[in-house]
Amino acid sequence: MKTIKEIGRKVDDGTAVVLTAAELKTRIRDGERPTPADVDVVTCGTFGVMSGTAAVLSLPVAGPGSFARAESVTLNGVPAFPGPCPNERLGIVDLIVYGTAHAGPRYGGGHLFADLAAGREIAVAVVADGKEFSRTVTIADCNAARLFTTRSAFKNYTAYVNRECSVVRTIFSATGLSGPCAEVSVSGCGEINPIENDPSLRFIRPGSRVLVNGAPGFVMGEGTRSSKERPNIMAFAGIREMNPRYCGGFVTSAGPECLTSVAAAIPVLDDAGLRALSVLDENITLPVADVNDRRPFARADYGAVWQGTNRHVTYDPAACAFCEQCAAGAVCPTGAFATREGIDAASCVSCGACAASCTGGAAYADLGTLDVAGRRVPITLRQSDRNRAEALCADLREMVLNLKFPIS
Repeated sequence: MKTIKEIGRKVDDGTAVVLTAAELKTRIRDGERPTPADVDVVTCGTFGVMSGTAAVLSLPVAGPGSFARAESVTLNGVPAFPGPCPNERLGIVDLIVYGTAHAGPRYGGGHLFADLAAGREIAVAVVADGKEFSRTVTIADCNAARLFTTRSAFKNYTAYVNRECSVVRTIFSATGLSGPCAEVSVSGCGEINPIENDPSLRFIRPGSRVLVNGAPGFVMGEGTRSSKERPNIMAFAGIREMNPRYCGGFVTSAGPECLTSVAAAIPVLDDAGLRALSVLDENITLPVADVNDRRPFARADYGAVWQGTNRHVTYDPAACAFCEQCAAGAVCPTGAFATREGIDAASCVSCGACAASCTGGAAYADLGTLDVAGRRVPITLRQSDRNRAEALCADLREMVLNLKFPIS
């Protein structure tokens, strides 16, 4: 058995073997049987819709004495909750803003967090003492800016279908989930998810270092709705250090949601730890539930989601039917397919909504199918992006090797 101190020394002297979760799984699938002597650290990550995300901000709005205390606040139209500190007569507002708060049908808290992380200007509007105050700020103007998750990186998630003869507007669909069992929506990055690789929270525990949206942060503890079977965590990090590539907004049929990412570097101390890290998609259960009552009634696995399917959506302009109303562009949750000119790779999260909606087949991706009670149901939406999660794992690997992320 190795110790974390020994691994830390190997990292310091440049002899540590640090693999991403994807690299380790590839070796296992190729027939290798690594031992704890072969690998020291494995970096794991997940990226996707995580509703339980919020931020605490403190920012100047007006000069001292301008107002007693803020009564209401919006940032780019997103409503926030002023307080808990009133900052009486300081002209400063402390506030909490939810990632699921909406400014409109296509902009919410998740979009706001990404705009803050990117250093973009934010329009702040405050009502206080019967007066209105407004100011434009950037993240540099904030006295404090921290994002936290109330529940994130679930060990595994649930796939959803609609078993009724209806269309259900839900956060689990971009257009409304059609029934009966006409389509299925999935979430979760499967075998590279941090907690899937540390299911007993042996290393991912209070005080552990993680990346939140690409920024160094810490685990606060288990998240809301965490259980022995389906653990998840609370975590936090500073927004100033966040990478807008690893966060953002995602528009669903029930309004904007929040995209969040979490990554962890898991040390390999012994055989038990390596066994946990050797989990593969096809061995990870994916419960299937009816979106109307949220009760699981069938079981699939993540192999059907991530193995043998297309990780990217492709666009063939030659196949475009030039529909008067572009269905793919209208439904894209991130605005990546806004025109017929193609897909903006910087915005695309490979969710597949455009491919499922494109009537001409110009946008295409094989998202796979799930066996739901003996019926093959097509996946029409992936609310987690394995591509960005793997990129995040690679970034964390470089941070570990460059001594920018201590192993703990």
